[in-house]
Amino acid sequence: MDENTLSHALSRAETLCHQRGVRLTKQRRRVLELVCRANRPVGAYELLDQLRDQGSAAPPTVYRALDWLLAQGLVHKLETLHAYIGCTHPEHPHASQFLICNGCGGVTELEDQAIAGSLASVAAETGFRPSRPVVEVIGTCSDCAEKHRDT
Repeated sequence: MDENTLSHALSRAETLCHQRGVRLTKQRRRVLELVCRANRPVGAYELLDQLRDQGSAAPPTVYRALDWLLAQGLVHKLETLHAYIGCTHPEHPHASQFLICNGCGGVTELEDQAIAGSLASVAAETGFRPSRPVVEVIGTCSDCAEKHRDT
């Protein structure tokens, strides 16, 4: 993420937190910045290592910050990768779908209401109550597929 995009994302997060009446502390903001700056899914311990390089941090501190950022919709957790990415549209709660590339590790966030509606419908039919309706699809992005075709 370039510096202008990062600055805009952090400013947007600060505005959203202010509107919601919650506090984006220095530590939470720093964790969000590191997640966004990574440009790829990043694990909690990788974040911890980066924070340690800049001072002191402990695992509970990082996990508390990540949990708070998740609750505010500013980041998403990718369960299959045990990693976090910044949310591309944190202004509203949404059910996300992710396309995760095995080749380059890239992640594309989708917000497809048809997929969300279908999952909600099937869940309701079976009496299941989803707490976090997230879909993760593992595969190959078009760039990696093109590179594979050329070899």
